Amino acid sequence: MSDYISGYPESMQESLRKVAESRANRVGKQFTPMTADERHKVLEEYHPDWKMDQKRELKVGPCKGELMPHEVVDILEAHSVIKPEDIDLSNIDYDVDVLIIGAGGAGLSAAILANDNGVDPDNILIVQKLRLGDANSKMSQGGIQAADHPKDSPTLHYLDIIGGGHYYNKPELVEAMVKDGPDIIKWHEELGVLYDKLEDGTMQLAPGGGTSRRRMHSCKDYTGVEITRVLMDETINRQINYVEFTSAVEFIMDDKGQVAGAVLYDMDTHEYKIARAKSTILATGGFGRLHIQGYETTNHYGSTGDGIVMAYRAGANLMHLDSTQFHPTGSAYPEQIVGQLCTEKLRARGSQPLNIEGELFVYPLETRDVEASALIRECYGREKGITTPSGMKGVWLDTPLIDIIKGEGTIEREFAAMYRNYSKFGIDIRKEPMLVFPTLHYQNGGVEINVKCETNVPGLYVVGEVCGGVHGKNRLMGNSQLDLYVFGRRAGVVVAERAKTAEIGKLNLDHLDRYEKWLKEGDVETDRKSPILLPEYRGKKTLDHQLKLL
Repeated sequence: MSDYISGYPESMQESLRKVAESRANRVGKQFTPMTADERHKVLEEYHPDWKMDQKRELKVGPCKGELMPHEVVDILEAHSVIKPEDIDLSNIDYDVDVLIIGAGGAGLSAAILANDNGVDPDNILIVQKLRLGDANSKMSQGGIQAADHPKDSPTLHYLDIIGGGHYYNKPELVEAMVKDGPDIIKWHEELGVLYDKLEDGTMQLAPGGGTSRRRMHSCKDYTGVEITRVLMDETINRQINYVEFTSAVEFIMDDKGQVAGAVLYDMDTHEYKIARAKSTILATGGFGRLHIQGYETTNHYGSTGDGIVMAYRAGANLMHLDSTQFHPTGSAYPEQIVGQLCTEKLRARGSQPLNIEGELFVYPLETRDVEASALIRECYGREKGITTPSGMKGVWLDTPLIDIIKGEGTIEREFAAMYRNYSKFGIDIRKEPMLVFPTLHYQNGGVEINVKCETNVPGLYVVGEVCGGVHGKNRLMGNSQLDLYVFGRRAGVVVAERAKTAEIGKLNLDHLDRYEKWLKEGDVETDRKSPILLPEYRGKKTLDHQLKLL
């Protein structure tokens, strides 16, 4: 210990010393959870969702008048990147039963189940903006919730989700998810997912913020990578068709009012292509790369909100887009990894959030919105954050407690990714804490669906983060992973059945003319175009959220 050279600068050493000195007294101790009134107060005063000046009313379409972040309204109140007269709908490049837009966990699950239920691999097309599997699904670290323990039940899981979502969830979607949960774990294992097990062969389960039972299943801190790896292998082995570096930019409609495919943009050749389909599954993920309120993000590079733009132009209903999830613990130092996820599983296994004095200031497993608000309050309300050389503020996440509480070697065994990532910068998380601050993590709202993943637009199905209603106004840890596979599988079954009878009429892009009319009626004068496909960083400041908070 005495020979260890810290990767943190001299300006942080005094605070690190206080953390180390207080550690022995904190072992086995927990901060008292907040009361309902205390939670409401910290959310109202510090959570970004409560900053009303950072939102405005949408002026166009069926959701006109709803409050959304400026960044979301900007991509909805925009012109299409294409002009209908420039697209030749008679030249069909792909003609399939099932078109799946997005190749994360939800899209891959939908493809596999569509194939299981009779759709030939040649009649399925997966379109992926980046590479197969490049999605937030793969980036998930902490685990997946499912109530499969004898002392747990889907009913308890349901109550946790509804409470965590502040009672805004669509109950029927939550019911479907928790009931399907145990079978998802079984399905994963049958396909080859290697979940963490105890010595007796039973599942190793961890708690999560806002949960009443331990139901977090994990694959070390590579959970998303492991599950996505298995689903990718299954998709490739079945020879299901997919194209990479190709983005959907608009849906194609037919004269029956159905979604009948999509206009695709080949990002290598810069050519537009036409995909006609009996059913279209939207699985494009969220809007994390819009950097709501200037926050850094955990999201992968392609998360630019394309799905909500295309669905809304086609007439789909949106819901809960006023709500955004900020993960409490994004990396705040070193600068090279600012915003990257420091999984909630770290707190589930015993690490504690501490201020500059080495004091535990909040119960480590509050729901994510409450935990994030408490961290922001500590840094900018109570002025007890630690300042980095670049001017960013954060609090300590005392990871050495994990090995003290759970036994030496736990960090290397269960958090191999985190351990390796920080080691690159000379920080040994077995001996020193991480510096963390809330980071933009999840799109709570999206396109409204029912339990069959149907929207109000025939032929359009939506799964994964791009849909709304499942998590209400706040998502609990591990439920996004469950959401992906539950509704991805459900959509695959439904579209396989639809393929037997669906008929496509004459193709058109008339809904884009309708959208232009909506923009005019809403007095929206702009040169913005969407979807934006990839984020733009040239000329932008980093750590913008810190500047806004000051």
